[in-house]
Amino acid sequence: MNPEILIPIGVGIVIITIILVSLYFNKHAVIKRKLKKAVGKKISTFISGDIAKVVGKVEFAGEPLIAPLSGRRCAQYHVLVEEQVSSGKSSHWKTIIEEEVVGKFVIRDGRHCAHINNQKVKSYLVEDRKYSSRHGHDATPELERFLNAHGQKSEGFFGWNKNIRYKEGVLEEGELIAAVGRGEWKTAEQAQLPDTYDRVLEISATEQEPVYLSDDPETVKTTYSDMTI
Repeated sequence: MNPEILIPIGVGIVIITIILVSLYFNKHAVIKRKLKKAVGKKISTFISGDIAKVVGKVEFAGEPLIAPLSGRRCAQYHVLVEEQVSSGKSSHWKTIIEEEVVGKFVIRDGRHCAHINNQKVKSYLVEDRKYSSRHGHDATPELERFLNAHGQKSEGFFGWNKNIRYKEGVLEEGELIAAVGRGEWKTAEQAQLPDTYDRVLEISATEQEPVYLSDDPETVKTTYSDMTI
């Protein structure tokens, strides 16, 4: 085959391979894959030391957070802000702000609750609110306040709007989520929760893996090792 044809084919294969590898190993893909493959247990059947996935509904265990872009009450939020940056004839999206804040909450499964130890957690929250500001489309006051609080602004030189996109994901009360890690039964005092919770299952990282957590609908489907439902 003509070398002049082989070279662009080879370059194309390399580019496709790089894209596929980056998609497979990006943070969100890894978290979803870990949770989808994990075998679940009902919280009530955990024995301290068990490693498995729990699925349940978010319940506030303290004052809820207020998501900065949408104003929603939530237990956790993640915000990603990216600016389109030009470089020669091409452009790319550059992360200018990434913020994740976790409040106090439990995962309820019937009468039993699990609490996440936040020392080592990898979470993926579905980005269900998206906004933008660009030429001819000003940032809302909420977006501008968030930018300003992080030392950024929506306008560039001569007062022209930058091309910015904003993404927000939250854990709302009553939302179904999944988490996988090592379970350990503790008192509410040990877990630093209100004493109304009495006894809770704390989900912590193992020596090899962090706690994985997500509200993606694909991750809350589970196969149970202790029962069939």
